[in-house]
Amino acid sequence: MASHVFTGFGFGPIQAGLFVKEAFQSGNFARIVTAEIDQDLVDAVRANGGSYHVNVAKSDGIEVLQIDNVELLNPNVPRDKKILVKVLAESTEITTCLPSVDFYDSGRANSVASLIAEGLKNSRAAATIVYTAENNNRAAEILQEAVLKAAGRRSSLVARVTGHGPQATDWPKSVQFLNTVIGKMSRVVTEPGEIQQRKLAAIAPGIQRAFLVEQFNRILVSRTRISGFKPGIEVFIEKGDLLPFEEAKLYGHNAIHALLGFLGALKGSTTMTELKQDSAIMKIGRDAFLQESGASLIKKYAHLQDELFTEAGYKVYADDLLERMTNPYLADTVARVSRDLVRKLGLNERIFGTMQLALQYGIGPTNMASGAMAGIALLLREAPDYKVPRQLRFDDWRRLQKKEIGQVLNWVWAVQERADADRLIRYTHQAMEHLSGLVG
Repeated sequence: MASHVFTGFGFGPIQAGLFVKEAFQSGNFARIVTAEIDQDLVDAVRANGGSYHVNVAKSDGIEVLQIDNVELLNPNVPRDKKILVKVLAESTEITTCLPSVDFYDSGRANSVASLIAEGLKNSRAAATIVYTAENNNRAAEILQEAVLKAAGRRSSLVARVTGHGPQATDWPKSVQFLNTVIGKMSRVVTEPGEIQQRKLAAIAPGIQRAFLVEQFNRILVSRTRISGFKPGIEVFIEKGDLLPFEEAKLYGHNAIHALLGFLGALKGSTTMTELKQDSAIMKIGRDAFLQESGASLIKKYAHLQDELFTEAGYKVYADDLLERMTNPYLADTVARVSRDLVRKLGLNERIFGTMQLALQYGIGPTNMASGAMAGIALLLREAPDYKVPRQLRFDDWRRLQKKEIGQVLNWVWAVQERADADRLIRYTHQAMEHLSGLVG
């Protein structure tokens, strides 16, 4: 008998093609609701009787799935908000799939944190878990703090979440916020020509958008500690300590994905699939994956005795991801992978974060440095769009001096102090000659 209730925030491809899809296919949920502020999308799914389509890119083609019995509610519509808060009070599983953790507090009274707090304060569920899918190692902690703040520090919700404070004896520890590691690639296809050419199913009739997600489904989540509680979504893999696997995603998956995207964009490639035939770029990506990202993470986490953090295990991880990143049926675009340059070139982000990790374990990050230099070249090429200061808009990246690279990076990094910043800049500068020969 279906006894769980699901509520999601944000109806993008990960929510629709992972969380809602798994909730529906499990058969364990009596009600599946998602909050979404795009009224056109809400109206389209409603007009389709609560059904939508998701396209799954497999290794040998695309499978179209239909997901049924889904309610979309717009929290900016008073009637919808009232229903949403009532459903939240019944929910056993809540999931946030937002662009970033910055969206937890946006929207004031209709913010995600405020709505969750209002629902949980009046909760009738025996227990509730909240999955956070914002690609941040501390997303769960950030959302929990935002919810507690929205609820008011003296509310009974504090006791319910933490087991401390007023009324602690009246409330069990029955709410838990969980981090996730979601290595599932996805995109929203909006170009009508591509939708038609690739025979993708639109999300719903009347809306020219299609969800496209890869088949991969090995999702890691924090271990549920609520006594006697069994999640309705049963396919996720629980880990007692998620941080090592979050770092493998950031410094492995995300880092190499960005590196390949930067190199491809600089060379003029259009899709990630094209890179599969570019042996020079793929060699840089593979060497960075195994010899820099992998070698560092194995040294750091070998003591866990987890298969991933072994040479054989990490090689399987790298081979699988390189194949998936260039899957012709996912047809990811180089433009999408290489966008948001300032964030991705951040000091502690995927590229330079991996370089720092390698240096920490005595490994020279020469391949990652090629990705870093490619990212800087793209940034200078798109300087007006990224509002790069005029004095830093150097014309030819091939002629940059180490000092000028440092000036650009200090602007990107907001002049954050870092002991090995000079070494990062030096490795990036040294990669220039190799990169120039690679892209022509």
